[in-house]
Amino acid sequence: MSYILALDQGTSSSRSIVFDAAGRTVASAQRELRQIFPQPGWVEHDPMEIWRDQLATAREALAAAGLKAADISAIGITNQRETTVLWNRRTGQPIHHAIVWQDRRGEPLCAQLRAQGLEETIRHSTGLVIDSYFSATKIRWLLDQVSGAHIAAAKGELAFGTIDSWLLWNLTGGKVHATDVSNASRTMLFDIRHNVWDHELLKLLHVPDSVLPQVFPSSHHFGASDAALFGAAIPITGIAGDQQAALFGQTCFSPGLAKNTYGTGCFALMHIGERFQASANGLVTTAAAQTGPAPEFALEGSVFVGGAVVQWLRDGLGAIGSSSQVQALAESVPDSGGVHLVPAFTGLGAPYWQADARGSILGLSRGSTVAHIARAALESIAFQSTALLQAMARDAAAAGSAPLTELRVDGGACVNDLLMQFQADLLGVPVVRPRVTETTALGAAFLAGLAAGVYRDRAELAGLWQVERRFEPAMARERAAELMAGWERAIRQTVAV
Repeated sequence: MSYILALDQGTSSSRSIVFDAAGRTVASAQRELRQIFPQPGWVEHDPMEIWRDQLATAREALAAAGLKAADISAIGITNQRETTVLWNRRTGQPIHHAIVWQDRRGEPLCAQLRAQGLEETIRHSTGLVIDSYFSATKIRWLLDQVSGAHIAAAKGELAFGTIDSWLLWNLTGGKVHATDVSNASRTMLFDIRHNVWDHELLKLLHVPDSVLPQVFPSSHHFGASDAALFGAAIPITGIAGDQQAALFGQTCFSPGLAKNTYGTGCFALMHIGERFQASANGLVTTAAAQTGPAPEFALEGSVFVGGAVVQWLRDGLGAIGSSSQVQALAESVPDSGGVHLVPAFTGLGAPYWQADARGSILGLSRGSTVAHIARAALESIAFQSTALLQAMARDAAAAGSAPLTELRVDGGACVNDLLMQFQADLLGVPVVRPRVTETTALGAAFLAGLAAGVYRDRAELAGLWQVERRFEPAMARERAAELMAGWERAIRQTVAV
């Protein structure tokens, strides 16, 4: 029996999962990740904490599975994307906390780039809109604000990485500084048409190429773990950003197949094949996880606050004691009573891209209760995702692609039946939840397994994907359209504030 160790380093936790060759979970371990908020709109993580916790959970998962390093065929890594670390190549120490993807401190520089009329230049190369969500302005901030950073970078003393590169560096004892195409495509510095760093953009943003990692396909022999970490070296043969890993884990290998991940944020991706296609509807084009040199693309829309709205109900509002209580509270009322909660805590992502928007609760009456707010919070996740997927449908139709016939779902909040049924009702297509909902980690395991020879090809992987439940739409289309129109009104009111 072959086993694969998947390291899943997310925004809110570090996890490790051992899968068998059939894609079944054998054992797992998880540790919550501390969130650091230096000031409003800024979000940071401690890179050393990430490394310590990821290593600890990997060891714990192996111990829980009763396995040794020699039993593991490969390691796959998947990670929160865009989150940016700069570290000293000699000491291995970060020069600052990691700047998290949600962080908005790069917005002034983004505004300058927009004012210079560079949006089309950047979109043409990277597939992205100009936004501080991506890594480029985070790197620039670190170089500008950390004392001596520009000089150290110019001397080749610093290394940049998204979290996958940081973990790979530490796993290999500093021997490998690399990333995969899916993570590189989220930096706003990478030419996704040709799979190379864009030197014109690097020059424009004053980022020296000496800090950059090598870029490889997502399924590739990146190196091996230091033997001292697990008792023996283990090949590291798969890396993908969390959303591309989830698309791969959902076996969405062909154009028109789409998934939505309900995590801290929500991330909808639709595979569009080997031809680059720019969005006309507020989405971005991104590199899909690649198993060879040929580029593959996906349309993507990102909701900045998805499941995090439930955390806010718990920690900010004190409405619930634990996240698991939200469904019961929301189901205690038949609907939201006209309440809309727009969770624009760090701005609005696709398809709106309103960086300065802030959260709002609209439609309150004397009869509104905390249950109505809880229901509105849950529904906001589905509303935002529907807006994304409707934008994808318009792009697909313009390109002559097949329409969306089902949505495959994963992530922590997809276990919420109320949310999944409401999502199907709004979209008007079935929402399909797989038997293994940890598809982000599973995708990393699949990518690693392909390069390690555990799996023959993608067809074998597709045969391992199994449905746990299908949520069929049960709402009249007219009613769904009315609800979406109400949501769009709430968005307009929020943005106007």
